[in-house]
Amino acid sequence: MNFQPGSTGLQAYETLRRRFARMGQIRNALGILGWDKDTMMPTGASDSRAESIATLAVLSHELMTAPDMAEMLARAQPPEDTMARANLHEMRRQHAHAAAVPADLVEAASRAASRCEMAWRTARQNSDFAGLLPELETVLSLTREIAAAKAEALGLSPYDALLDQYDPGTRQADIDPVFAELSRELPDLIATALEHQKSLPAPLPLVGPFAIAAQETLGRETMRAIGFDMRRGRLDVSLHPFCGGAEDDVRITTRYETDDCINALMGIVHETGHALYEQGLPEAWRAQPVGEARGMSLHESQSLLMEMQICRSRPFMEWMAPRLRAAFGGTAGDPAWSVDNLHRLVTRVRPGFIRVDADEITYPAHILVRYEMETALIAGRMKLRDLPEAFNARIHDLLGLNVPEDRLGCLQDIHWPSGSWGYFPTYTLGAIIAAQLREAAERDTPHMMAAIAEGDFAPLLGWLRPRIHARGSGASTPEIVRDATGAAPGTGPYLRHLRQRYCG
Repeated sequence: MNFQPGSTGLQAYETLRRRFARMGQIRNALGILGWDKDTMMPTGASDSRAESIATLAVLSHELMTAPDMAEMLARAQPPEDTMARANLHEMRRQHAHAAAVPADLVEAASRAASRCEMAWRTARQNSDFAGLLPELETVLSLTREIAAAKAEALGLSPYDALLDQYDPGTRQADIDPVFAELSRELPDLIATALEHQKSLPAPLPLVGPFAIAAQETLGRETMRAIGFDMRRGRLDVSLHPFCGGAEDDVRITTRYETDDCINALMGIVHETGHALYEQGLPEAWRAQPVGEARGMSLHESQSLLMEMQICRSRPFMEWMAPRLRAAFGGTAGDPAWSVDNLHRLVTRVRPGFIRVDADEITYPAHILVRYEMETALIAGRMKLRDLPEAFNARIHDLLGLNVPEDRLGCLQDIHWPSGSWGYFPTYTLGAIIAAQLREAAERDTPHMMAAIAEGDFAPLLGWLRPRIHARGSGASTPEIVRDATGAAPGTGPYLRHLRQRYCG
């Protein structure tokens, strides 16, 4: 894999391809180690696991920033192939990010995030922000160092440099007007939705307990129906649901409660949307940058398309209702288990504290708060110790709620403790794209929702595979969305969807 100075452009590209394949395998190993850390690892192994993860992260960083990389990237000439050219473009982008950050900072940030994430689990359970503060201060400090180093190298602001890691090409200047529009629209939308909801029969609660084994069985059956390949993935339990793992080993998690059979199911279909994207990436470009998912806005569009757009629709509930009844002893004559009632339950608007449990129309408010907080913290306009008070004030402003304790406020998410600063806006950007994709998919495949009412997801998956999944990182997110839908990403379909579903 050594680069020879006299190599041709094509030889340089082939050397790069082999080196990036090796880094891809390290990423796979990190994915499995990370999954195990969050699902099965004994707590006593946390320090040694942090060392293992940091070592592999540094090894990958050293491969990426080897002395000959810059010359290879400059010399390389890929084959005359669109994906190969995009692959080289992605190699150069990833190298620019990595080369901006010293290896010792990468190692320190990895260790700090691992420690902080483990500390967060206890702090969240005990609602102890003060106990987490020292570890979180370290993570934030190192994140700012990384952001500053990348900002200087890439010619971006510090926050844009972080955002670019998760959503290449997206900038705060792109997000701000979109979020400003949502800030203007959301209060009236929520108020109108709540008023419209009063005109409907109140949803009847489903009375448990709901056996966890039955929830898991139903979840697996639903995953298979949607299109998840169980030969190349698995379902487990974690404190915070996620999709991770490796190529051909995509692992998703959920969390179960015996007094609720809906939340875990919706968590499963959400993560299945992510997993379908990973399982549908272009096979010919495995372990290459162009074979990776384009970015987290597009990734979140896949999970939200599946959970919010599809699996909270009435057609989906027509298929799901008899399965829920069979799993948990409901009867067709019980109005609580009727399609109408189940649909009202999964589309109920009810402002709440927990982001991952939020209904579709109040969810963006949770993201607006987190976006405001993290941009202020990265820019140094806010002290970390002031986060709980500021967070709670904005939740009150947008949702009218008084946060009673930090586990229901700023401690509820794993993102900041794990070092994922700049990720939060991709959730709402993904929701916007999801609505646009569904609108286009229904236009192109008029029978799609009727098929879903019969448990047939093949038309939807058949539409998504070539237009989104198989594109990998072969084009930018706006280009992929435009090619799939005929228009650049915009808020029109999203706001239209919210009004149609929730406002009568």
